[in-house]
Amino acid sequence: MPRTVLLAGATGLIGSQILEGLIRDDDVVEVRVLVRRPLDRALVGRKVRELIADFDALDAHPEWFRVDQVFSTLGTTIRQAGSKEAFRRVDRDYPLALAQLAHAQGARHFLLVSSAGADSRSRVFYSRVKGETEEAVRRVGYETLTIARPSFLLGPRKELRAGEIVMKRLACLLSSSMKPVHSFKVASALVRAARNDNPGVFILDNVTLRREGEG
Repeated sequence: MPRTVLLAGATGLIGSQILEGLIRDDDVVEVRVLVRRPLDRALVGRKVRELIADFDALDAHPEWFRVDQVFSTLGTTIRQAGSKEAFRRVDRDYPLALAQLAHAQGARHFLLVSSAGADSRSRVFYSRVKGETEEAVRRVGYETLTIARPSFLLGPRKELRAGEIVMKRLACLLSSSMKPVHSFKVASALVRAARNDNPGVFILDNVTLRREGEG
């Protein structure tokens, strides 16, 4: 079935690979990409429609959200955001706004990148916010909701992070639920979930994501 898709976070590690997967998907007729700054010009055109957005005023453009499916790969760190309040705005408030606006316009499937350990009752601030986001999005009432919970992400970052080096070295000591997972596997699993589009709530945990593409 032809699908129109909205993608937020297309310049990030997972989002950029989801965008590539959606461009290759013949059933996707249009990808509306919400961005703060212009995309690489090589990506715009064909089926990609660039939407320069003020994420604090998304309700100003309800027509942007008349889509079939929404991918939210928005995420930051407290260090990048500058404060816990700013982090919560990016990781909880923006995804929830996307979910609500698109659902009001008839979207049927929301796909959210969360995190391993997401729990609204966690003492860890990061995990607590991720859990709050999941619970809030669940309450919106989508016909289909897919939540990916990756652990530490590996992939082609613009800047090498010290944490990535440490996690690679410690990977053999970690359980499968916490071992690092490549961003490509997360993106691939979500693009595939969008093609299946079955009703229900689906959790892609870290073990499942690490197995993506096997067999």
